[in-house]
Order: sequence, then C-alpha cells, then structure tokens
Amino acid sequence: MSLEWLRFSDGKGNANPQEVKPYEELVEFIASLSPREVVEFRPSENARQRIWDLIERQKSASLPPDEKAELDHYIEIEHLMRLAKARARQLLAHGQ
Repeated sequence: MSLEWLRFSDGKGNANPQEVKPYEELVEFIASLSPREVVEFRPSENARQRIWDLIERQKSASLPPDEKAELDHYIEIEHLMRLAKARARQLLAHGQ
C-alpha cells in the first residue's frame, strides 16, 4: 500500500515526503485491513456512553487524572480512526 493519497502535493502533482506524518503509517495499516469494515466500525454503546459521561463531567468539573488520561487517550484514538475511515473510503472509491 502506498501513502500517496495522504501526501501533500506541491501543486504540480509532486508529493512532498517530508510532510507525511509518522502516524499516517498506522492509519494506512488500519484502513488497508478491510476498508469496508473500517468504514462501518462503530464503538459499542458502552464505550460511547463512557466517553459521553467523561466529556459531560469534564464540562462541569475537573476529571481525576486517570479519567482525564482515559479521555485524552480516546480522543487520540478517535482522531486516528477518523483518518483511517477517510483513507478506507478512498481505497473503496478506487476499487481496492
């Protein structure tokens, strides 16, 4: 698999490899496993409820350090999954 679709172009169609972020390798790996399953993935109801609870509690008060770390970790994972889903959609659109 190539990271070509994730690279930035100089406007002339030339990718600049220095602008490829290291986490994009992980995004590429996740997306390439089964693009359809990646696109369709949704966290369980329990996971969504837990995150919602942490977000709501954080709005009204400070979370304990362990729960703040848990929320931060989820936010990082959620960001990677959004990128993987976008890449998986590209793979599906190009028949891969």
